[in-house]
Amino acid sequence: MDRVLFGDNQFFGVNHMSEEKARAQAMRFQDTSAIIKVLDAAYQEGIRTFMCTTHDRVGEICDYFRTHRDRYPDYAFYPCMPYAHKYANAVTEYGMLEALKKFLPEEGSLGAMLKGGMALANKDVEKILQLLVDAEMKMFRGLPTPVIFLQNVITDLFLGLNLKPVLRMFHDHVRNAYGAEPGYITMNLPRLLDVLDELGIENPIVCANINKIGFRMCGGIPAYEQAIAQRRFRPVAMSVLASGAIAPREAIDYVCRQPRIESIVFGASSHANIRHTKQLIDELSLAPQ
Repeated sequence: MDRVLFGDNQFFGVNHMSEEKARAQAMRFQDTSAIIKVLDAAYQEGIRTFMCTTHDRVGEICDYFRTHRDRYPDYAFYPCMPYAHKYANAVTEYGMLEALKKFLPEEGSLGAMLKGGMALANKDVEKILQLLVDAEMKMFRGLPTPVIFLQNVITDLFLGLNLKPVLRMFHDHVRNAYGAEPGYITMNLPRLLDVLDELGIENPIVCANINKIGFRMCGGIPAYEQAIAQRRFRPVAMSVLASGAIAPREAIDYVCRQPRIESIVFGASSHANIRHTKQLIDELSLAPQ
């Protein structure tokens, strides 16, 4: 994985500290061209990976990159799925079966729909998740997706419900169907690592909040620091700035001092902030520990 990944929260009105800022960002990025402009700025600063949800608007971004592959020959996407809000809204509007049908791939949709109906009838969570992964991967066709993440809402739901085999199914399906590395996003890093060890998933890619103030770090800072230092996995740090609660240099210095963190994902909406954050990560990653 690249050291620096670019996230998408700022494009779709997600800010965990300020609803007002989230609304302002959502208004600013109503036009996809405004998103592309920011992604271009990140590309100019050497960031080659977009870690994104499967928000409907991401489909428009994928269309743009497919059309202009010659401009971005080394660009990759790390999809994060399923996008829970999209499905929750669809189920409310259409019902469970019609919601699944709405998001299924066009090819073989009848067979997939029958499979989906059987899965619902049998309450087979593994088959339903597999269908949703296949449906959401459709928007990334023809684009490099070397890592595919399970969203934290789903990862942590399965942890809470003790549905451990579903996490293994995701791992196997991503590898077998897409030739990609499976990744897991979580708000409970220590617990997830225990379960993945139990499932025999070796050296997993796990993305979690890692920041100096323990923002959204279930289990607490000491448990995370111990896991990063001692457990065998590939950590991806997110929310390193704690949604702006920590000054950039202080925040990134803390994360870069943690051993073995492979990647840092951040979001920004201006070229100046992208450049500044990228330069800080580059500088502090090389600093003596």
